[in-house]
Amino acid sequence: MPDETRTLSPAATAPAPRDSAARTGPVWITRLVLVGIVLAALNLRPAITSLGALLEEARTGLHMSGSVAGMLTSVPPLCFALFGTAAPRLARRFGPGAVLCAGMAAIATGLVVRPFAGGTAGFLAASALALMGIAVSNVLMPVIVKRYFPDRVGSMTGLYSMALALGTSVAAAATVPITSALGGSWRVGLAVWALLAAVAVLPWLGLVRDRDRGDGAERTAQGDDPAPAPRITRSPTAWALACFFGLQATGAYITMGWMPQIFRDAGVSAQTAGVLLAVTMVMGVPLAFVIPRLATRLSRQGPIAIGLGLCGLTGYLGLLLAPAAGAWAWALLLGISNCSFPLALTMIGMRSRTGAGVVRLSAFVQSTGYLISIPGPLLVGVLYQHSGGWGLPIGLMAALLVPQIAMGVLAGRDRTIEDETGMRD
Repeated sequence: MPDETRTLSPAATAPAPRDSAARTGPVWITRLVLVGIVLAALNLRPAITSLGALLEEARTGLHMSGSVAGMLTSVPPLCFALFGTAAPRLARRFGPGAVLCAGMAAIATGLVVRPFAGGTAGFLAASALALMGIAVSNVLMPVIVKRYFPDRVGSMTGLYSMALALGTSVAAAATVPITSALGGSWRVGLAVWALLAAVAVLPWLGLVRDRDRGDGAERTAQGDDPAPAPRITRSPTAWALACFFGLQATGAYITMGWMPQIFRDAGVSAQTAGVLLAVTMVMGVPLAFVIPRLATRLSRQGPIAIGLGLCGLTGYLGLLLAPAAGAWAWALLLGISNCSFPLALTMIGMRSRTGAGVVRLSAFVQSTGYLISIPGPLLVGVLYQHSGGWGLPIGLMAALLVPQIAMGVLAGRDRTIEDETGMRD
């Protein structure tokens, strides 16, 4: 998937501080941060997509019901909504490098513990630990980029985004083959991704003491904007964008959690199902660069939201009628549809005229959107368990695209939250 916080930091649009050269420090620190950013980005999705590839084996091994399995696919957005809000406060106290180091350690610990936790409750708790590490790292990555690469925010964000999508896709495609090569144990197949997270801890260990809490740009990026936030709830555009964000996140987490199982139940092999998920995820690499550029050239972004939604509707119809026969086509179409995510992030930046407004809008859209996305994957699991098939769950997935398209059209109108709420520029 594309970077979840790329446009959320107004620091990315702020001028580089005059003391940026002094602040970035020696060349070896810059290179260490570069390595750390890439390794961290690679670890921000394998905890989710590796489980999707082995969900059936994990369910069987843990004697897990379909409802509980659906809860597993709802845990990521819940953790992102809850733990991501703590990241700015932790960074101000300990420094962003130290928090990122702890985040990578939490991912590694959670991934190695969860398959051997001895039951469903332990599995969920260890998953939450790993996802907590992902949540705080997600929020702080733009702060790190701005702090150490103030003159190369765009290129570094692009590198981070590509590494994130690569980690997502590789985990989806390689988990089943790695599991087979290591003896066929799903527990080992899930735990092996802790090694990648452990490696990612190393560069950040060298940056734990590299703290600079006096950077005003960093404090702004972390959300220390003194302007009053509640006014944003008066904006119809803010609500439309939050709903659009939440609905597209619902589709993305349903896809990551359940799509391999849909293909496997249709007769596709476990390995091929993992590759199909990887194909869906990797579509985010090129389209994450194309869609924002196209969106900024248009006064209204509604047509893009409609086009992406229609791709999703076609993909779900294909999954319902011929899941195995057209599997590759459906994977591609759903991958295109999931690129509503970079569109949402682009519109966040376009729907406010000021940096302070972007901070408020980003916080509102992200927190509200992730909360909206929590029930969807769980409901899919419940419907799958009680209906005994994928007809109703796929119908739900398709139905959710209708309000998503409507909210995308409303959020894509050429207006700003300042105009709607009377905020001063």
